Amino acid sequence: MAVGGARGAALGDRLARVARLALDFALPPACAVCERLLDAGEPGMVCGRCWSRLALLPFPQCPRCGHPLLRPPCRWCALLPDYVRAVRSVCWMHEGTGGAIVHALKYGAWHGVAIEMADRMGRLGWPADVLAERSAVVPVPLSESRARERGFNQSERLARALAGRWNVPLWLAVLERSRATDTQTRLTPEERLANVSGAFRVRADAQQLRSAHVVLVDDVVTTAATLNACAAALHAGGARILSYVTFGRAPAAGDR
Repeated sequence: MAVGGARGAALGDRLARVARLALDFALPPACAVCERLLDAGEPGMVCGRCWSRLALLPFPQCPRCGHPLLRPPCRWCALLPDYVRAVRSVCWMHEGTGGAIVHALKYGAWHGVAIEMADRMGRLGWPADVLAERSAVVPVPLSESRARERGFNQSERLARALAGRWNVPLWLAVLERSRATDTQTRLTPEERLANVSGAFRVRADAQQLRSAHVVLVDDVVTTAATLNACAAALHAGGARILSYVTFGRAPAAGDR
């Protein structure tokens, strides 16, 4: 690089640092969850206090579905099709700060929080065969109307960050919504199943699915109805086996 070019680059770096410092002085960075000013040097968009208050799923856990297990047999596994190998989640949604962190991503426009969430999802432990076989990550798709309304797909943001952390491909063009569905939030388990039944399809040109072990990514799992509907479409489209990973998990009937 020419001397003038090197000096110009150095000057640009200094000006960028000054601009960042001025912005931090005028608008000090605050936590996306509790709105407390972040401590100096505190990375990310969520403060350490909020991360420390996650209600992590306790042990012992079912080795297949990762649900806290008081005694066998695991009732949560009964929700899953036979071709689902494993499920993992970081934290509970009904206590701690997990729900507020998901809310900040989905409704607060804090898109960068997905990177911090995916970092914790990426640390979860998996059976050895899942680690050896996983071919790619696939996010749960949004309907076109929901994507326009929200402006982004939170599951895609999580999947993109997770793919980079795991060093596996991100497949965005294999699974799509065949119809819009109502929000699952206020529906009963039976209504959830009916709401998403047949709501997903695999693209005709998704040849990479054949015999693949695909990891489905979503922000939260409750009854697994949405993830199961996605898995059914992917399995019918050629995927050999599926696993699921989410940031949050809702409690099941009988959980203590």
